[in-house]
Amino acid sequence: MGSYAVGSAPVHRDTEDGWEVARPLGGTSLDGVRMAGFRDRVDAGLDMRVLPQPAVIVVIGLGEEPFTVEGTAGRRPFRSLVAALSPGPTRILGERVECLEMGLSPAAAHALLGVSPRELDGSVTSLEDLWGRHERRLRERLTDASTWQERLTLMDEFLTRRAARAPSTTPEVAAAWDHIVARRGRVRVDDLAASCGWSRKRLWSRFTAQIGLTPKRAAMLVRFDHAARALCAGENAAGVALACGYVDQAHLHRDVLAFAGCTPGALAGGATSAG
Repeated sequence: MGSYAVGSAPVHRDTEDGWEVARPLGGTSLDGVRMAGFRDRVDAGLDMRVLPQPAVIVVIGLGEEPFTVEGTAGRRPFRSLVAALSPGPTRILGERVECLEMGLSPAAAHALLGVSPRELDGSVTSLEDLWGRHERRLRERLTDASTWQERLTLMDEFLTRRAARAPSTTPEVAAAWDHIVARRGRVRVDDLAASCGWSRKRLWSRFTAQIGLTPKRAAMLVRFDHAARALCAGENAAGVALACGYVDQAHLHRDVLAFAGCTPGALAGGATSAG
């Protein structure tokens, strides 16, 4: 479980660092949903910095021990959690971790969590606070399932049922988000508004309400995500700044510091994310 690990490829393997990873055979049924199961096979423990990324991360713990989340509100135990798009300085710690993790696009999060990403208030929240008894029953069923594929199928079916009666994101807002992602954050808000046939003010208001970030902040987040991936993969900061559309290396430095709370060098040296 760690840096950008969630995906939908049909694999089930032990990773080099001792984590067993299981992904759904054939992918997931819903657009904007990625999921995987994780188990710490060598009792290495989890100590993970949560990085902002263009997805809402949901983690459902299946082991005996709760996670400990350290953030601006102090230390709190969680059986399951939801990390907002930009959760602020946060670390997740755990022992003998076994969990199911999902990455939700903002539109999928809006539909499946029952709240707008804006209402997550840029923090880490208990999933039980959002889903109540449904979270507890789901976690029990997932824990009792005998195989990872059974768990992943149960999760997929649960989300499909929720999606059938969920609110949808406005098509113009969804299209604007998709354009930001496709362009890797290198877009102008005026161009987004023009493509929707909306005024800049209307796009700003609707987009912020449904996505949880302003269009400008969303573009910055998507660009940062690509830069963070490249830095964590060992690419040098100057090359990353150029490839990701930053004015210069100092611009990249400021964005990494703003989103991750550390320098590009520190990020490359071992920062990780829940997703």
